[in-house]
Amino acid sequence: MLQNAGRRVISIFRSFQKGSSYVSLSQGVRPLQVPSARTLTDDVKDSPERQLFDTSLLEFLVCPLSKKPLRYEEKTNELINDELGIAYPILDGIPNMIPQDARLIRKDVGKKEEPTEA
Repeated sequence: MLQNAGRRVISIFRSFQKGSSYVSLSQGVRPLQVPSARTLTDDVKDSPERQLFDTSLLEFLVCPLSKKPLRYEEKTNELINDELGIAYPILDGIPNMIPQDARLIRKDVGKKEEPTEA
């Protein structure tokens, strides 16, 4: 393989010496073969074995916005901040603590807001 590369370089060099203004370098070049990468959605939703969240991490994890402790909801597989009413998803056992990826949840469903007079 190294000999072929050396011969190719020598032939290109010789063509430059002859005064050729253009040499096609694409001859003999193979496309790069990259193994297919796994996407985030591959086998995550359909896998029968859902990777569980390690609840011992709740001792260390806090909400990045309010710095308050979080509650783990096993039914939805989310970390809940009851104070702000947001839920952080857990993907493959890893909590996604990015505030933009959190979803708003309804809090105080039974509580009605009373209008204030100005």
